[in-house]
Amino acid sequence: MLILLLMTISTYAWAANTPCSGKKGGIDRCDGDLFLCNDGSISGSKKSCSAMFGTQHQARPQTLLEGADGCACGTGAFCTGPRGGVYCLTPAGNKSYKRK
Repeated sequence: MLILLLMTISTYAWAANTPCSGKKGGIDRCDGDLFLCNDGSISGSKKSCSAMFGTQHQARPQTLLEGADGCACGTGAFCTGPRGGVYCLTPAGNKSYKRK
C-alpha cells in the first residue's frame, strides 16, 4: 500500500506544469531568460530559461516597436500595446504577452 501511495505522489510531482506545457507543445529554445515555445509564443513562466538549461548567453537586445511589423517571437523585438503591454507575434499572428 505504501509503495502505491509513493508512486502516486511521484506521478503528480512529475506531471507538474513546466514552461510551454500543454497546447504550447514544449520548449523550442531560449531567448535570454524567456522560454520560446514550439507554437511560436513565449511562455508566461517566471523561471529563467538560461538558468534552467545552464546557458550563459546574453539575451539579445530587446527593441520596443510602435507598430506590429517586425516583432515576431524569437527575434528579440517586442511591440508595445495601447495599454503598455509588451508582446510579440506568433507565427499564427496572435499576440503573446511578456510577463512584467
